[in-house]
Amino acid sequence: IMNYRSTRTRNGEAVSAAYAIKNGIAPDGGLYMPESIPTLTEADITALAAMSYPERAARILSLYLSDYTEEELLEDCRIAYGEDRFPGGATPIHDIDGKIFSLELWHGPTCAFKDMALQIMPRLLSRALKKTGEKRTAMILVATSGDTGKAALEGYRDVEQTKIKVFYPVDGVSRVQKLQMMTQLGENVGVCAIKGNFDDAQTGVKKIFSCDGIAKSLDEKGVFLSSANSINWGRLVPQIVYYVSAYCDMVASRRIAMGEIINVCVPTGNFGNILAAYFAKRMGLPIGKLICASNVNHVLTDFLRTGTYDRNRPFHTTISPSMDILISSNLERLLFLAFGAERCASLMRELSENGCYSLTSEELSVIQADFSGYYCDEEKTRNAIQTAWHRHHYLCDTHTAVGYGAALEYLSEEGSGHRVLLASTASPYKFACDVYQALLDRPATDDLAALDELARETSTEIPAPLSGIGSRALRFSDVISPEEMASVTLAFAD
Repeated sequence: IMNYRSTRTRNGEAVSAAYAIKNGIAPDGGLYMPESIPTLTEADITALAAMSYPERAARILSLYLSDYTEEELLEDCRIAYGEDRFPGGATPIHDIDGKIFSLELWHGPTCAFKDMALQIMPRLLSRALKKTGEKRTAMILVATSGDTGKAALEGYRDVEQTKIKVFYPVDGVSRVQKLQMMTQLGENVGVCAIKGNFDDAQTGVKKIFSCDGIAKSLDEKGVFLSSANSINWGRLVPQIVYYVSAYCDMVASRRIAMGEIINVCVPTGNFGNILAAYFAKRMGLPIGKLICASNVNHVLTDFLRTGTYDRNRPFHTTISPSMDILISSNLERLLFLAFGAERCASLMRELSENGCYSLTSEELSVIQADFSGYYCDEEKTRNAIQTAWHRHHYLCDTHTAVGYGAALEYLSEEGSGHRVLLASTASPYKFACDVYQALLDRPATDDLAALDELARETSTEIPAPLSGIGSRALRFSDVISPEEMASVTLAFAD
């Protein structure tokens, strides 16, 4: 049986996977982690290579979610990753240049990688409520820097025994992302913009989660809080699957031999997506270096190079807004795995009190054995979009471009013989205006016209979920201050 404990309490209370998914965050403010990491042998990887994506997902999830049956998981995975949600397959791999391979994770209903977790997570939560005997309604509270919000809204839309409220920074998401959320359908959904940046939204959500008074008021209404952000294990564990699956597909397509090491490059702000790749490595997947790619908000790059995590710095709004983050919540899980609960709790206290912490040189060497940090400023990001298109006829969005630029820099510095698997996190059409301007060195007519103009210039197709988005009815237009988030949340529970 696989149980879960907090990252912050040594030998803390062990809970089931269903309990961890239902509650999202541990009572001490820590994140839930499995008591052990299951292993995959070469024979296991060979067996997985012969399976479909839903079958692979069910098998890997069953190793972590021992209180769910594999039959339950297979049923849910077949629905979550079926053809109607992921036309043509969930995770195609594109060979960019023979050295870097793009794992396209954005072929789902909201055109972003968050769909890979947030199509299955509501099903895991729904089962968790039944398995734990929960009669109350779960209110999913989300702070988003763009993609999580829409993917969570779509995943939880009209799911029984749930409500979902999403907060996003009013000027911190693209026009397309904003319209996706403002036009969201569903009877159990709510969306609110806040005056501030993503960290303000995330801090506001964390305050609501940690307030006993709010919890009591919600309980009286028959409601309790849960999370769809990657602090929730039910959100992170499905992300492990696509790295294992990608390796299987690269072996099956003879791009690599079984057992051959690959490097993995992930553009990330909250550290969840790259942490999932680290879990895959710890399970036994032949991964060499994990290349962490940041934009000009390079708090993670600095940490991986110096051992000092310091969020006390200017916040930059960039053309890769989903990575405009200075508080990378999932880094806590890596610290726990590397140094244990006591040291992890100590570092988190320092971060809370001072906004920074530093590892010892010995601790940093432990982290650097697996991770390298790179970043792309705005110019490098635009150059990467141009390079991918003009040299290799590969169209990528601004976040994937950050990863591509980092991968190119890593290869030029390290000269590694290993192929690089690049996590491609969003359709270029989610950020069509900036992609268009990078390619043509002139602005598009406007944010929405950019979709058609990009399609015309590149002879590529606008994904169906984004086609005609400007003509959909607006449902959610409220803009509030961060201080109002708690009252808005309580009102939403009625």
